[in-house]
This record gives sequence, C-alpha cells and structure tokens, in this order.
Amino acid sequence: MTLTVRVISPDKTVWDAQADEVILPSTTGQLGILTGHAPLLTALDTGVMRVRTSKNSSWQAIALLGGFAEVEEDEVTILVNGAERGDNINLEEARAVYNEAQARLNQVSASAASEENRQAQIQATQAFKRARARFQAAGGLV
Repeated sequence: MTLTVRVISPDKTVWDAQADEVILPSTTGQLGILTGHAPLLTALDTGVMRVRTSKNSSWQAIALLGGFAEVEEDEVTILVNGAERGDNINLEEARAVYNEAQARLNQVSASAASEENRQAQIQATQAFKRARARFQAAGGLV
C-alpha cells in the first residue's frame, strides 16, 4: 500500500503522487507518516517536507511555508501558504539568500530593544526560516 500525497499552494499543486513515506515539519516537530496512519490534522511550520516514493528511491524535498496537513485513509493533503520543490531551486541562489537572511537576523538581534526592533526581528526571523527551508530543500543544509 502507498499514500496519496498532495501539496497544494494558493496558485498551484506542487506535488500530487503516490509515496511510501512522508516527513512533515509540524509546529511541534518532525512528523513521519506511513500507510495506515491514524487520522490527523496538524499545523505545519516553515520547513522542509520529505517524500519517499518507493522503498528503494531517494527522498524528494519540498520547502513549505507554513500551512496545514490532513491525514485520513492513506491520503495526505497538505494546504500551504507557499511551496517549492527542492529540485526546482537553484542551490547557489538559495545559499546567497540564506546567508543574507542570516546576516540580517544577526544584525537585528544585536540592536537595542524597541517596538520597531521587535517588528524587524519578527520579519527577519520569518525571512530566515523561509531562506533556510529553501536552502535545505535544494540540498544545501543537512
């Protein structure tokens, strides 16, 4: 038996295929899904989803930008704010964006505490999480 896995973003279906195993970046940690999994609804964090289409195949990585996943009767439906397959991401471009986001986060974190700085820190953290997910999905970080 296999899982039917669909990753749907507002503008397109990013993944729609059968899989043996899925690992999701839930808000409470990594969540593994195999066939026969109990029904589940979970919030997803910004991170990397991994899909293995068969026991002998390699893992496919997909960067997710937060959303929800539902598991029911060997169907995994993932509704996300944005998603991008790792094999469609340019590694060097993702590395550059990741390094810029990390530098910006470090800069903002070192600044004096204020309401404006708090907003800048939240934005820098979100940008860093997105950049890290894309870089990981592209194969840049393990």
